[in-house]
Amino acid sequence: MADEKDRIRVVLVDDHTLVRAGIRSLLERVEGVSVVGEAKDGREVLELLKRQPADVVLMDIAMKGLNGLDATLQLKRAYPEVHVVILSMHASEEYVMQALRVGASGYLLKDAAMLELERALRTVQRGETYLSAPISKQVVENYMRRVGGKRTALSLLTARQREILQLIAEGNSTKQIAGCLALSVKTVETHRAQLMERLDIHDVPGLVRYAIRIGLASLDR
Repeated sequence: MADEKDRIRVVLVDDHTLVRAGIRSLLERVEGVSVVGEAKDGREVLELLKRQPADVVLMDIAMKGLNGLDATLQLKRAYPEVHVVILSMHASEEYVMQALRVGASGYLLKDAAMLELERALRTVQRGETYLSAPISKQVVENYMRRVGGKRTALSLLTARQREILQLIAEGNSTKQIAGCLALSVKTVETHRAQLMERLDIHDVPGLVRYAIRIGLASLDR
């Protein structure tokens, strides 16, 4: 048995209760790993970490309200010592690169084997980066080539614009978005106009399709 001080303390973040239960069940079999908390979305995990120390956060990428990408950005600013491993069904190169840019230490596909999940936890705990085997070679090569070069459309958006893009894709009206983010309607309209300009997408259906394509939203939400 690993000493308590040497155990990897893990927090699970996913908006599906059964998914969290499944991952918890798997991790309970791993020597030296303890699941110390669960959260259903990005905002909840930020509150959880105020009272529950953790070493690694396993973060779903497509969650309603505050997605895993923007939650990671906020989490790393507040808790730079905590490692984040993004869990996703999407192998989108653009999205993986953006996850790395906001501070994620790992990107793991949800169909990964148990041994790969364990390997990812131990790798990021050592301060290294872990990417799922199917995407690692391609993404790393392209990421290194692009760093300092041409930025992707998604990376040109501010965190606030990404939040608004997600909320638009989830079917919220401008007034609802303003209420959710404690902004004025005019401010939301300004952000929406700016993100349309940066993405070169000039209608709401187009924004929704783009958000779904990159994994920021899904058809079943």
